[in-house]
Formats: sequence, C-alpha cells, structure tokens
Amino acid sequence: MSVFALLDPAVGLAHDVVAALAQVLPTALAIVLFTVCVRLALHPLARAAARGEKARARLAPKVAELNRKHKGRPEKLQAALAELYREEKASPFAGCLPMLVQIPFFSVMYRLFTTPNDLLGHTLFGVPLGLHVGSAQGAAQWVVFGVLYAGLAAVAYVGFRRARRAQAASPQAAQPGLSFLPYLSFGTVLFAALVPLAAGIYLLTTTAWSAAERAWLHRGGAPVPGLALV
Repeated sequence: MSVFALLDPAVGLAHDVVAALAQVLPTALAIVLFTVCVRLALHPLARAAARGEKARARLAPKVAELNRKHKGRPEKLQAALAELYREEKASPFAGCLPMLVQIPFFSVMYRLFTTPNDLLGHTLFGVPLGLHVGSAQGAAQWVVFGVLYAGLAAVAYVGFRRARRAQAASPQAAQPGLSFLPYLSFGTVLFAALVPLAAGIYLLTTTAWSAAERAWLHRGGAPVPGLALV
C-alpha cells in the first residue's frame, strides 16, 4: 500500500463535498469554494505559524549577537540560546508545527484534483477540468490556460516582492546562498503546467488565499522571511 493510498478516505470525502457543490454551482466554482472553505478552516494554524515567525524575527538580533559571542563554542551557544528562548517564552521551532500539520490537508486537495475522477470530466468555458496544457487545442483552450497562468504569475510576483523586501530587511535572509529563494515563488506557475486544469484552479485559489492571508497576518510590520504552503 502506498503512502498516498492512506489519504483515499479523505480524498473520497472531499470528492463527495465538491460533487455536492457542483450540483448547484459550476464545477470550477465549486472547486474554488471548497478550497476557500478548507483554507478558512486551517486559518487558526496559519495564525499560530505567523506568531512563531514574528517571535523568531523579534529575537533574530539577540540570536545573532549570541552567535558572535559564542563563535566556535557550540556547547555554550546552545545553552545561551536555550536560556534566551526560555526567558522570552518562545521556541526556535514556533510556527513550524502548525505548517507541518497542514501538509496532509494539502495532499488531499492535490490528490483529489490530479487523480482521474468524474469531476475532471466537467468543463470550464468548454475546457475539460482534467485536461493538461500540453493537450490543449484551439485558441479558446489556450486562452483559458493563459488566464490561469497569468493569475498564478501575478500572485507569484506578490510573493517574490515580499521575499525580496524581507531579504533587504534581514541581513541573515540576504546571505548569498539564499538569494535565489524569492524566485521560488514562481515555482507554482511551472508546477501548474504539469497538472490538470482543475489542479491549476486549486493552485490559483490557494496561493491567492496564502498571499492575502500572509499580508493580513503581518500587516503593520516588516516582511517576515518564509514560504507559505499552498
């Protein structure tokens, strides 16, 4: 049994919900609505992750100072860092667990929209939701995929700009070996070219939600380095 097969019961439940929505809405809109509902349910985890990111950003100058002070003495450095986080009632891993907990949810969504099922036989402006861009034929189908990729590229650009600002505000994030990280935002566009149209609609919806959610959670403060899950 594959690891992904363990998700089949959850995938089946998600399919039934989307199929029920598709009885009263266009299937593409049902995918959008279902994705928004899932992201809304996961919002408390995103808030916890944001609090962890802010705590790490707030303590970053003190951590850097301890690194300089105890350079070459790893035992003392670890003890000093442990004392710092204990005094501040924070954790170097704060925010990581909420992000990890979200992974199974996104795996279910991905499997639902990439595994052949009856939902993928429905269409968006005449384009089957199970169609890959490599199989597109005619101007109408290319226009649908073009609009989808343009939307993904716009959202990716927002993430790219935020990551660049975060690097400028944080010397640690601007290290030469990490300078490529902002460009990873555009990986979603490339990934969308490998999956069916339905998965592309999901990607556009969830990445747009992530961008808006991150902007809201970090409003009024300096950009915090980090990549959001989709």
